[in-house]
Amino acid sequence: MTSASDNSDPADAPSADGAAGAPEPAPGTSPEPAPEAVPEPEPAPLLELREPLPAVVDSEAGVAEVAARLAAGTGPIAVDAERASGYRYSQRAYLIQIRREGSGTALVDPIGIADLSPLAEALAADEWILHAASQDLPCLGELGLRPTALFDTELAGRLLGYPRVGLATIVEEVLGRRLRKEHSAVDWSTRPLPTPWLEYAALDVEPLVELREALHAELVAAGKWEWAQQEFAHVMAMPPPAPRAEPWRRTSGMHKARGRRSLAAVRALWHARDDIASERDVTPGRIIPDSAIVEAAAAGPRDRESLLGLRGFHGRGAGRYAKVWLQALRDARELPDTDLPTTSARFDGPPPPRAWGEKNPAAAARLTQARAALAELAEQLSVPVENLLTPDSARRVLWTPPAPEPDALAAALRALGARPWQVDVTGPLLLEAIAAHPDA
Repeated sequence: MTSASDNSDPADAPSADGAAGAPEPAPGTSPEPAPEAVPEPEPAPLLELREPLPAVVDSEAGVAEVAARLAAGTGPIAVDAERASGYRYSQRAYLIQIRREGSGTALVDPIGIADLSPLAEALAADEWILHAASQDLPCLGELGLRPTALFDTELAGRLLGYPRVGLATIVEEVLGRRLRKEHSAVDWSTRPLPTPWLEYAALDVEPLVELREALHAELVAAGKWEWAQQEFAHVMAMPPPAPRAEPWRRTSGMHKARGRRSLAAVRALWHARDDIASERDVTPGRIIPDSAIVEAAAAGPRDRESLLGLRGFHGRGAGRYAKVWLQALRDARELPDTDLPTTSARFDGPPPPRAWGEKNPAAAARLTQARAALAELAEQLSVPVENLLTPDSARRVLWTPPAPEPDALAAALRALGARPWQVDVTGPLLLEAIAAHPDA
């Protein structure tokens, strides 16, 4: 409750009828009615399972039964996978959810099943529907499960200009139903999996067939169906991501490590932690966090007491693997200067855009012009600018441009992985920037 202050304006004092600051109506007029309160919109209904929750399949006999049921169904097949990101080092699938009209939903626990070939054969019968397919296809591919055709509902949403394309958001936006979100970050390597988690997992594939039909109709109406098909084919053809050249440079807070010797300590501690995490199949941050690596690299302790006495050095593996951390620090101290890491990462592409003005003014001018033109085009087409053309591809062709002619630019963009529709819509804008600002 608030009280009136001593320096309040007299106009705020209560009127005779008790209303503070209420203006008196002019003679001969009626007071204006108070505005009606706008009622809160009713929340969308929760999405529910259409059939009882199926039992988890964890045997080859069960897989054969699921494959037979899928073969008896019709139409595209909704697929999802649950990993234990944040808990496990590996990105393996710990649960596979599948749904097809006429077949119902199946939940498959692939851990311990040696032969999934009947499932692979059944899944190859029709198009897969996934949400954010690039996240799940690698772990499914490890199990021998690969689509022959694909519809990615997240990518479709991006091409249609939906501002938020998470599954729960787009299901509510397009289908008018809410998905539960409370189990999105659980440890899917847990066994047995609790029933509420399994219900959550089954609901992830429940709306995908209906969502696919709605988004497909929108893509056709918007003239973007051909674009979507090219994007889906590109996602299917993508190889697994290559290992980073220097993954330790992604250590959070590494800028606090001063000098090449401290960077060597970060690198040594990072690799030591990674080896332990890989062997134990535990996400590295659960051994020691990045902040502990940076703290130890900066302080350079030489004994267990000094190491464990660091305020920021903590985590489940801080004391347990103290000898490992001390050895890593010792290795970094004894490293010859010639083997110390450079202060900045090596890369094969152009320098960061902030350095273009000094290093290559013409390229900086090309980038400025192209960025503005691409942003305007993205707004016109209702497509995120990064989906029109990856920023890396744009930077590469603008830093070292091909000959200022359409065929040369198209070949350069295709070599960088651009799809034909992307070349068609962005090529003319890039060509204008290249022609307007030639290198001296």
